[in-house]
Amino acid sequence: MDEEYDVIVLGTGLKECILSGILSVDGLKVLHMDRNDYYGGESTSLNLAKIWKRFKGSDTTPDHLGVSKEYNVDMVPKFMMANGALVRVLIRTSVTKYLNFKAVDGSFVYNNGKIHKVPATDVEALKSNLMGLFEKRRARKFFIYVQDYEEDDAKSHEGLNLHKVTTRELISKYGLEDDTIDFIGHALALHRDDSYLDEPAIDTVKRMKLYSESLARFQGGSPYIYPLYGLGELPQAFARLSAVYGGTYMLNKPECKVEFDESGKAFGVTSEGETAKCKKVVCDPSYLPDKVKKVGRVARAICIMKHPIPDTKDSHSVQIILPKKQLKRKSDMYVFCCSYAHNVAPKGKFIAFVSTEAETDKPEIELKPGIDLLGPVEETFFDMYDRYEPVNAAEEDNCFLTTSYDATTHFETTVKDVLALYSKITGKELDLSVDLNAASAGENDAA
Repeated sequence: MDEEYDVIVLGTGLKECILSGILSVDGLKVLHMDRNDYYGGESTSLNLAKIWKRFKGSDTTPDHLGVSKEYNVDMVPKFMMANGALVRVLIRTSVTKYLNFKAVDGSFVYNNGKIHKVPATDVEALKSNLMGLFEKRRARKFFIYVQDYEEDDAKSHEGLNLHKVTTRELISKYGLEDDTIDFIGHALALHRDDSYLDEPAIDTVKRMKLYSESLARFQGGSPYIYPLYGLGELPQAFARLSAVYGGTYMLNKPECKVEFDESGKAFGVTSEGETAKCKKVVCDPSYLPDKVKKVGRVARAICIMKHPIPDTKDSHSVQIILPKKQLKRKSDMYVFCCSYAHNVAPKGKFIAFVSTEAETDKPEIELKPGIDLLGPVEETFFDMYDRYEPVNAAEEDNCFLTTSYDATTHFETTVKDVLALYSKITGKELDLSVDLNAASAGENDAA
């Protein structure tokens, strides 16, 4: 332990593991420690006995739910956009060789009390029952503009500078109705609130293009992919990557106390009486609670079922976004469902999560609109956790803290945090220009 490292990473949550992996690949000397004896931190994956113990205080599970070890239930379940930043990181670091992916069957949006497939192209807009005939035509024109838009081809801009024109101004050009704008902004572009409407349209257009290009990648029903056996494999895959490039891992290290010099800069971490020195510390909020602030709470329900969610075309894996306007809430609600098809539950069993930014302290009431979509449920576990964001100045104390996981059921916001931290730590952008086809061999059954 008495060595000096470029970076010490505390916590083996997904964000911390990705960072330790890519920093190791960059040639930095990395020590990775965790007070727990397992990988994953808040984003760990649990079998049924561990879920029962966590939520019900006993590890004796009922027989009708099947064998405990056949459950791999992610505590922070999130799908990956097939062409998104996380997949690019996986390809760039060759972590794809440690994982097998499978395409996610469906992507839906809740509108006027019903579930609808999210239309992502001009052809799908015409088929969608989300809109009336005239609105379909208007939406089709907008989708064609987005599909044809290329940043370096001025002809495709139709005289609009999307770095200056707001999303609201761009959409008004096509005369789209509020409900249409709602599903485009929240289920296609994956915005979490409506501030995007008054921001430059380029971001929303890029997000829509990412969605439709990811959708086209496997010709499936959604733009998402998900690892077989769930996300629990991901932190370990990045841990292996770090080890290959010389990173050192230590689990079950009690305390992990960050040491500071007189000027308030972190210079090492002490555990069991030994101090490892370092230039920088990366950690999750639980290791430095005085350097974060609480910014919200996530309410979630974990449900075990023996059927797919109704009205999702019997999809074994699916995301449903319930935009906040539809529920008269301040934030969107998310439904995530996966099954034995992704090896996360015994044969015949489905796992559904319903999550949202908590606005009350009663998750069972607050999450009801999402739970009501699931049909009969065999078992439900309710949970709430606080969300934290760092408030420190990393350039002054050498501490780089990740933010807590939000309520979304996709990885886009998580990766944004990782890439921003990488830039802060190294002073450079992570190059994500990769050959996306390089991952196809690992994407088992992704069709």
